[in-house]
Amino acid sequence: MDFLRRNAPAPIVWLALALAFILFGVTFRGPRKQFWQRMTYTGAILGPIALAAQPQLRKTRFTWSDIVLGLSSAGVLYAIFQIADRVTRKILPGGARDIDNIYGLDAYRPKQEIAARLALIIGPAEELFWRGFIQERFMQSYGRVFGAAFATAAYGSAHLVTGNFTLIGAATVAGAFWGGMVLLGASPGTLIISHAFWDVFIFLIAPTQER
Repeated sequence: MDFLRRNAPAPIVWLALALAFILFGVTFRGPRKQFWQRMTYTGAILGPIALAAQPQLRKTRFTWSDIVLGLSSAGVLYAIFQIADRVTRKILPGGARDIDNIYGLDAYRPKQEIAARLALIIGPAEELFWRGFIQERFMQSYGRVFGAAFATAAYGSAHLVTGNFTLIGAATVAGAFWGGMVLLGASPGTLIISHAFWDVFIFLIAPTQER
């Protein structure tokens, strides 16, 4: 505990995290029909906060290497979720219901619109905020491995408000995957492409199991 207190990140990190938890609460606990609007607003708030707090993120560019690594890593994560989906549906009593509840959100807006929201705002904003800002600050304070672990825990915990055990687990696994990519030296551009493409692919193009 002394280690955590002595090396704690600046207050702005905790304030930003508190705001993120509030925004996630509003997003996931509000009426389902307006979910995509609220999720977009959350991204439109958290993304600029990350850019303001971490000036180096404003230099993010997308190279051919970012595109290749981003798409290939999204494919690896998709394969992981294919396996996890089947295991969850078999071993967890409410697993199938939880998964179908998540996928059911695509009924509330046109798919092309959802894809644009995910690829242009929601996915990029989450990477800028959770990995580009929160994880970087935690790694500066607690070291790379512990910092990445704390950031992943924070990302997963932000989804506790959903009450959806499967979604909480999925967010934690995805956060650990992208957080691990940071440890391996992945650039913000790679992470943004990976997250945005994975979001669109797994949610709209090829869900992990036919509904």
